Amino acid sequence: NNVTEVTTGGDYEVTFKLKQPQPYLLTLLASGWSPIYPCHVPAREMRSHPIGTGPFKFVEFKPNEYIRVARNPDYWKQGRPYLDGIEYTIMREGGPRNLAFFAGRFDMIPLGVTIPTLKDFKEQAPQALCEVNTGNVPRTMLVNPTAPPFDNPELRRAMGLAFDRQAFLDILNEGKGAIGGNMMPPPNGAWGMPREVLQTLPGYGPDVEKNRAEARKIMEKLGYGRDKRLAIKLSTRNFPGWRDYAVIMISHLKEIYIDAELDLVDTALWYSKMARKDYTVGAVPIESGVDDPDQMFYENYVCGALRNYAGYCNPELDKLVNQQSIEVNPEKRKQLVWQIERVLAEAGVRPVLFYPAGASCWRPWVKDLTLMTNSIYNGWRMEDVWLDK
Repeated sequence: NNVTEVTTGGDYEVTFKLKQPQPYLLTLLASGWSPIYPCHVPAREMRSHPIGTGPFKFVEFKPNEYIRVARNPDYWKQGRPYLDGIEYTIMREGGPRNLAFFAGRFDMIPLGVTIPTLKDFKEQAPQALCEVNTGNVPRTMLVNPTAPPFDNPELRRAMGLAFDRQAFLDILNEGKGAIGGNMMPPPNGAWGMPREVLQTLPGYGPDVEKNRAEARKIMEKLGYGRDKRLAIKLSTRNFPGWRDYAVIMISHLKEIYIDAELDLVDTALWYSKMARKDYTVGAVPIESGVDDPDQMFYENYVCGALRNYAGYCNPELDKLVNQQSIEVNPEKRKQLVWQIERVLAEAGVRPVLFYPAGASCWRPWVKDLTLMTNSIYNGWRMEDVWLDK
């Protein structure tokens, strides 16, 4: 809510009036999550038939089948795009999608190729080009602090101590990926904590058994134990990238006297469920639009934020978020960001578990495709891509 007014000065000039300085506003505007909506088109029409000024124009959307776009002849960048159009086939599961690629149905799979299946691509499509990246979509445990007994910060602390973060990477990603806080860790992330600082946060220490022993002591102090276990539901979206790590979470929580039942929710119902806080514990990634603290903290953690699904509210944290937002010096800003990371880690409402690695694969005739290193939501204009066939 920092922008109070937007005014134009002719066809090629715009002025943003702000409540307080925000040096990194341009970073937010440059991200894939900052589309400019036309004022004369109702939002309901944009959802079914979007229009804009990008390299491609919307043609057709058939739910659960495909999205088609065609070249925009009025695109502002002369000579772009090269492609006449793109068809995005929608497939819910990775296995059938990979088989369709092997059969020559697709030119590329953007994102979503898991590390363990890369060997199948080498065998079934040896000419395919694949690029592995660590996505800026950290997997987290979301806790509802208004739902007893999770309103007890000691219980949340115990839960945060239960996880073997490296095990997530080893089981799901053959060791690839990263461990970090809310901000993506270096080298891909510009604002994340280095490992030696990260390991000082609760639950991030490398001695997993020591962490779990501390967690069991807390649980026993709260009245739980081998003969009195805490039964919970662990909610997550019914999507491979979410449910796979939820299963591992369940096995880790068993180590501290918590028995979790997996609650799979259809995508169409998921976000409204979160907005209603109709959950106790969830396996919920944070979908980061760009590697910048303003995007992360204002969107997910300040009081009343739209995607603050936990309802967490700490006025002192909000002050720190505002302070880092106006800081021009990157090193001073980074120190404030790390303070915020510590406050959030100690609150235990949404501990970050890991950053998954994944791959994009494409046929050798797909040229000039550039993938981003720290966001899966940017770099998909496809204006420079062409087919050499």
